[in-house]
Amino acid sequence: MRVRPNRSCQEASMSARILIIEDEALVAMELKFALLDLGYQVVGLAADAPTALDLVRESEVDLALVDIHLSDGPTGIELGRALGQERGITVLFMTANPGMVRDGVAGAVGVLPKPTDDYAIQSAVDYALRRRNGEPTLYAPPELQVFN
Repeated sequence: MRVRPNRSCQEASMSARILIIEDEALVAMELKFALLDLGYQVVGLAADAPTALDLVRESEVDLALVDIHLSDGPTGIELGRALGQERGITVLFMTANPGMVRDGVAGAVGVLPKPTDDYAIQSAVDYALRRRNGEPTLYAPPELQVFN
């Protein structure tokens, strides 16, 4: 069942460009379709760090959804740090191993544990984009572990 975007999600989706960095093709496609259903623009899918960096060089990216373990190994943490700190991209980790980033990662908003559902994705993406845009965020979605 797909969720309908709420008003704030629709407003943010008009300009939000999202990069999905996930090595499991089925998970990446499901995430892509969920984001498209919510009205976001998906600029690309990357299964490894070099492909993700190529996509970032070719496109403007507002938000990157980053898995920790990619096809080139556990490169997601360092990639997320580089995207956030060096490129100014808002980073949300999505992983089945949230304990690997429990202490936070510089340049990243937080981690959304997998598996997850469309509502959790919508809430976490909306929260991350609001923070990126300096909009008020009263509270983080319960599924999202926010870094300090």
